[in-house]
Amino acid sequence: MRAWAGWAVRGAAAALTAAGLGHTLWTGVTEPATALAFGALVTVGELARRDHPAAGRRPAPLGSAGALAYALLGQDAGRPTHHGVLQIVAVVVAAALAGSVPHIARGHGPALDHVARRVLAVAFAAACFQPLLGSGRLTRWTGQGPGLVLFLLLLLGLTALCDAVLAAALAGARTGWPYGPLLRDELRAQLGIGPAICATGVVMALGVAVAGLWALPVFSVPLLLTQLSFHRVDAVRTTYRQTITSLARATEIAGCTAPGHSRRVAALSCAVGRELGLSERELTVLEYAALMHDIGQLSLVDPVPGGATAELPPDEARRIAGLGGEVARQTGVPAEVAVIVERQADPYREQPVAARIVRAVNAYDDLAGAGRHPGGPLAALERLRLGTGHDYQPEVVESLARVLARGGRGRVVPVPPG
Repeated sequence: MRAWAGWAVRGAAAALTAAGLGHTLWTGVTEPATALAFGALVTVGELARRDHPAAGRRPAPLGSAGALAYALLGQDAGRPTHHGVLQIVAVVVAAALAGSVPHIARGHGPALDHVARRVLAVAFAAACFQPLLGSGRLTRWTGQGPGLVLFLLLLLGLTALCDAVLAAALAGARTGWPYGPLLRDELRAQLGIGPAICATGVVMALGVAVAGLWALPVFSVPLLLTQLSFHRVDAVRTTYRQTITSLARATEIAGCTAPGHSRRVAALSCAVGRELGLSERELTVLEYAALMHDIGQLSLVDPVPGGATAELPPDEARRIAGLGGEVARQTGVPAEVAVIVERQADPYREQPVAARIVRAVNAYDDLAGAGRHPGGPLAALERLRLGTGHDYQPEVVESLARVLARGGRGRVVPVPPG
């Protein structure tokens, strides 16, 4: 079902793109100077975008604002414009592809899902605005004052909602994750730079209507500065994550844990968290805690054999977890991360959800490691199922089994019936 939804979205975008390009090539470009100016703006926006493939997002704020402004353009320096929905789609697609050429040269070409979302969102805004404007009904309903601005803001809000719905549907088709949490994360992502994109799109459309195309570079500057600020914040977050990853590797360098153990636990924990519907922020906290879950072993005089804490007596496992929580607090990570590390060895009914996930995934990786369990990964998963009465939450274990059966991150094992 999810796969069909993804193909339906891509198919609709492809059909609309073909119709727009075909119509424009057949009839010619209406008001070419205006089309060229907005096309250049979208191209510059695509050139300035930063890719975030790990998050599945490829934000291009200036390009998005320029595309929305062209979709909502009704006048150029007081003269009515006559470009239609199909030309808007054609100009936006052509400009986005032109701006993606350098990214393609670096091996980061536009994702089909990103292009499909851009086409459908812009077409939605244009289809809701241009027919009403051309028929004169919009002017009769709202006039040329605050009513028009309010209508444009409402329309852009609906466009943002449409884009979030499409993004969640495409992500669900691509990953198989639950749709509800994906939609929630996309809506939250829209609250970041989304309001700045919508406001800039409205201001550009109204500015060009009064002052002409000279308004475009003037109103592009604030959004470019905002985009630069977001890039800096993102760089800080990336550096912070790299620091935590380096701290987590200290247990491997010291010989306390197996090579790659913390990274495997973090990747598989995040996959299980997705399966359980955790938000992006909760997944970030979960990832940090999973990376640092064994850091308490650095405080031990005698290391745990093989670093496998799943085989330890409960009291000893809780003591090491408590030491890990203290070490985590000293590193300056968020308090939530230290709490998860500290409580990972508690009975699952007393743990927060993230600690339950870390405990189950850590035990799985410990038990499934080469030579640690005679039955291998499948027997390790069965061992977790047998411990669901006290040690591991049944929902977490079954979510782990589903992730592994789909070939998720971590060791892939077949899931037996039941």
